[in-house]
This record gives sequence, C-alpha cells and structure tokens, in this order.
Amino acid sequence: MRKLCGSFAVVLSLVVLTVGVDAQKKAESSDAEYIAEALSAAPKAVGKDATIVRMDESGKMTTIRQGKNGFTCMVVSAEKMCADANSMAFFDAWMKHQAPPDKLGVTYMLAGDDGASNTDPYATAKTADNHWVVTGPHLMVVGPGTKTLGLASGADADPSGPYMMWADTPYEHAMIPVGPPKSTSKTASNSNGAAKN
Repeated sequence: MRKLCGSFAVVLSLVVLTVGVDAQKKAESSDAEYIAEALSAAPKAVGKDATIVRMDESGKMTTIRQGKNGFTCMVVSAEKMCADANSMAFFDAWMKHQAPPDKLGVTYMLAGDDGASNTDPYATAKTADNHWVVTGPHLMVVGPGTKTLGLASGADADPSGPYMMWADTPYEHAMIPVGPPKSTSKTASNSNGAAKN
C-alpha cells in the first residue's frame, strides 16, 4: 500500500509539474504573440527597441518588455499602435477627458485601423452621423503644431490623403496615411467571376 501511495504521489507531482510548465509555455507564447501583434504597428527600427505594454479593461498598463527608445507599442481594442512619450501623454489626457499637453508627438499605426468617428473623440461605433472613417497604415502626429499643417479638416475625411481628425476639439491631430485602407468587404465580382474595377 505504501508503494502504491508513493507511486501515486510521484505521478501526481509529475502531472502538477507538467501542468505548470504547460501554463508557463502558454503564457510565454501568449506574450510572444501579443508582442508580435503590437510590433506590427511600427517600423522595425522603432519596434526593436520599443517598450511593449498590455492594457487591461480599466486602462491599467502592464509592461511585457522594457524598451529603450521612448516608444511604447500596444494593442488596444484590436488597434495596434506604437507611440512616443508625447503621444502617450496626449492619449492619456484624451482618456481622462483632460487638456492634452502642448507637445508634438508621433504614433505609428502601420497595421491600419478598424475605423473611428472623425468628429467625436469618444464614439465607439459607427452611427449615421458621426462621420466614421477607416484609415489604412498611417502615422498620427499630435500636438497644437499640427493645426498649422493646412490639412483637410472637414467632417467627411478622405483617408487616402492626410487629414485632421477630431478637428476643432482639444484632441485634433494629423492623420498621415502611408498605404490604402484595410478592405472592409470582399472585392465585388461581375457575372463571369472577374473583379470589377
């Protein structure tokens, strides 16, 4: 009986050890996948030395990888971004409904976005009147100096060229597309199967 109990204890220990190792590997894999996703927002030269953070539902950030170039990459609501310190301060002010800092900042979103209201900084979904715009890979330039760039600032932005987002709000910033928007629907086909132009 003692031998059976001893064998059971060894097997149980191995199971616990294996489960613990599997959980650690899953967490590491999850972090590795998250890091790769976050880094898709930035040029490789920026991403290689950027800090990677994960934000929880309350807005609290946890550092996954410490960087050394002043940029922070993350995924927020499926949107991938890599922002310098001034942009991080700008977005922190936006989240807290406070006045943004008077500093120029740069944010990379080279994976594009899934859309945002061009007029309402706090809209979370497209409505009939909030001028939703989907922008492909782009840079955001924040700070009061962007207002002097002379970019289009109308409500119905053309995401194929530079424009001002959230114009006439404290959070106005420049959107500088560097590629076409993400496709939101499959290419239409004509009756013989060829794509329409």
